[in-house]
Amino acid sequence: MEFVGLEEDRLHFSWISSAEAVKFADVAKQVAEKVKVLGPNKKFVKRYPTKDTE
Repeated sequence: MEFVGLEEDRLHFSWISSAEAVKFADVAKQVAEKVKVLGPNKKFVKRYPTKDTE
């Protein structure tokens, strides 16, 4: 399933209080590990105009 062209594991929402620094660090680490496994996002690669496409 894709949401707005993003793969499911590239977007994560979590409710974390400002007092939950350890939880924030854990969630950030988990999300980063999932994204590393996915590799670079190929859907939103910026393409610069070339002389052929101008």
